[in-house]
Amino acid sequence: MKDRTQELRTAKDSDDDDDVTVTVDRDRFMDEFFEQVEEIRGFIDKISENVEEVKRKHSAILASPNPDEKTKEELEELMSDIKKTANKVRSKLKSIEQSIEQEEGLNRSSADLRIRKTQHSTLSRKFVEVMSEYNATQSDYRERCKGRIQRQLEITGRTTTSEELEDMLESGNPAIFASGIIMDSSISKQALSEIETRHSEIIKLENSIRELHDMFMDMAMLVESQWTMWRGPCLTPRRQSSTRARRAGRRS
Repeated sequence: MKDRTQELRTAKDSDDDDDVTVTVDRDRFMDEFFEQVEEIRGFIDKISENVEEVKRKHSAILASPNPDEKTKEELEELMSDIKKTANKVRSKLKSIEQSIEQEEGLNRSSADLRIRKTQHSTLSRKFVEVMSEYNATQSDYRERCKGRIQRQLEITGRTTTSEELEDMLESGNPAIFASGIIMDSSISKQALSEIETRHSEIIKLENSIRELHDMFMDMAMLVESQWTMWRGPCLTPRRQSSTRARRAGRRS
């Protein structure tokens, strides 16, 4: 009978080589994945830093009746950079999400996959938190601009309610603010000049908010679906809130 020992040993060596190749490929893939994670984290940190700088620019602009053009240009550059970086983050998170879904569709389950899902979820939540802060910053700036407009209108002798002022802002027509104002003093002219400046800031602000709205909602829904998936369908929003409250109580 033919001795097949050498043949079996050769086959085993071949299988071992295949296992080594798979392990090396997987390790390389995870190394690349973690590089991508670090890149995304860096982008999110950059957005966070820019949001803080936006707050400083807002305060500088509001502190002056006629803010200089350089400060306004710097603010626009920051907003543009935030939008550009946010789109990069969204694109990269979407790519990771699709890769995870493909593996789940093939019913693959591994420690590496769980790690990727956890990292993706953590980055998504961090991204939504930063963009929520940016959105709150923009909303706060709008309210402060609106308050300045209302005060300047009062200086000219024109009193408006918050609702009336909203209607005026939504018209998008700066001339509406001059209606009924008697331009017989330098005070009225100066007040109207500031009103027009603040109105212009609000229009730019609303355009920026609109541009980011769809992306923000998309990512917020993704994070919400991840939360539901982890906690299970039986945990309602009310129960989720009470759970978070209990945790906060334990930490304090």
